[in-house]
Amino acid sequence: MKIEVLGTGCSKCKTLYENVKKAVEESGKTADVVKVEEISKIMSYGVMSTPALVVDGQVKFSGKVASVAEIMGVLS
Repeated sequence: MKIEVLGTGCSKCKTLYENVKKAVEESGKTADVVKVEEISKIMSYGVMSTPALVVDGQVKFSGKVASVAEIMGVLS
């Protein structure tokens, strides 16, 4: 599983990244968690507001900091 956190490095993006790491750890799943800060890569997903969460190439959340519980729901 590949999880990408899209954002330019703002505090909300960092919080989402930390929440993703906690959710992966708590779920017991194996995932490659990557921060994507390049504007061109973010735009390639059609995301207009960050932070955004992409799981296996599919945008799951955009424009909000998803909670650990919300992220775990997406991972299951």
